[in-house]
This record gives sequence, structure tokens and C-alpha cells, in this order.
Amino acid sequence: MPDAAVQFLKRIFAPVAVLFVVMVGLGLLITKVLENTWPFTVEDAVNRDFERDRESVGNTLSFIFSTIGSTPVIIGVTAVVAIILRLTLKRWREPLFLCAGVTAQALIFFFTTLVIDRMRPEVSHMDASPPTSSFPSGHTSAAVALYLGMAVVLATLTNRTWLKALCWLLILVPVGVAVGRLYRGMHHPTDVTASFLNGGLCVWIMARAILDRSVAWTRRPHKLAHAH
Repeated sequence: MPDAAVQFLKRIFAPVAVLFVVMVGLGLLITKVLENTWPFTVEDAVNRDFERDRESVGNTLSFIFSTIGSTPVIIGVTAVVAIILRLTLKRWREPLFLCAGVTAQALIFFFTTLVIDRMRPEVSHMDASPPTSSFPSGHTSAAVALYLGMAVVLATLTNRTWLKALCWLLILVPVGVAVGRLYRGMHHPTDVTASFLNGGLCVWIMARAILDRSVAWTRRPHKLAHAH
């Protein structure tokens, strides 16, 4: 088997498969084993509190952040940022890393929802969505993978401490998405918490596989690197 294929299986496929199993395991634990155990019996009080305190400003902000985490926006932003990175850096490493992280979390999210049919919180839902696709939150997971991935890329491209700090502020975007989904009654708190795990670990997996320059398969062949 070619070395590139071995490295792909070892550094990408296997970790993503393990993460999928972990996500399904968490979903089953929450919905089948511990569903009648504290704190899972009281977590929806968060959703009820949000529902009780809904007002126009909160409705608007939650809609904006929910839209930021929607599939069309995530795909569009990922594509635009990847193209900009490719054109400005003149290499594929960073755009591939970003696209791979977002794609991996989406696959794990999709297949996890096929296994875990969790009903959404028993509050009024402000968005239209399948009733049994609550675990995990796709909006939150996608936002974590995209904006955490962007933070990682941008932070590695600067040596200025204050700029690095600014890059990590991008993490506030998925936090806003998560709160927005809770506010709009679309997910339980554990749904969005699990999504941070999914999105965050997908970014970590792809960073080790693609951004790590010590990995042989991510480097250009010696002859090509010194051809000129």
C-alpha cells in the first residue's frame, strides 16, 4: 500500500472513525442510559429560561448566529476563506486543512444523527427542523470546525502576540451559535456541548495530519522542492 494511503488511514480515517464511535457512545449514554439521571433531567431548564425571556433583540441576535452556523453559510465561508488562503499563501496546506476539518465534522454529525434520534427540547421551536435530529448540534459543530480552524491558521501565520490573541477571538463565533441554538429551542445543552467536542477534535485531527510539517506526506518531494 502506498505510504500516502497508509498515512491517510492512520492520521485521518482512523481518528475520525474513533471520534464517530465516541459521539455515538455519548449520544446513547445521554439518551438511553443517563436520561433519568441528574443533570440530564434538569438541563432543559436552560431552554425554558431562554424561552421565558425571549424578546426582540435576543430573537434577532439568535437568528443571526443561527444563520452563521447554517449549512449554506458554512459552506460559503469555508470556500471563500479556502480560496483566499490558496491565493495569498500559494500553497494547499492551509485551505485543505480548513476544508478537511469542516467536512469531517459534517460527516460525523450526519451519521451520528442517523443513530441517535433525540427529540428536541420541549419548548417552542423558532426554526423549522426535523424533530429527532437534536444530538448533536450541526450548526454548532460546523461553526467550531470553521472558526476554530481559521483561528489556528491565522495564529500560525503571525509572530505578533497581540495578533495571535485577536485570532483566537474567532472562538466567540461558535459560542454565539451555540447560545443562539439554545435560545431558539433547537437543542439541549448537552447537544451543543458534544458539538464542541466534535468540531474541536476534527480540527485537532486535521492539524496533526495536514498542518504538521514534520509529517513526511505533507512535504513536497525533495526533487520538486529543490528543482529551482
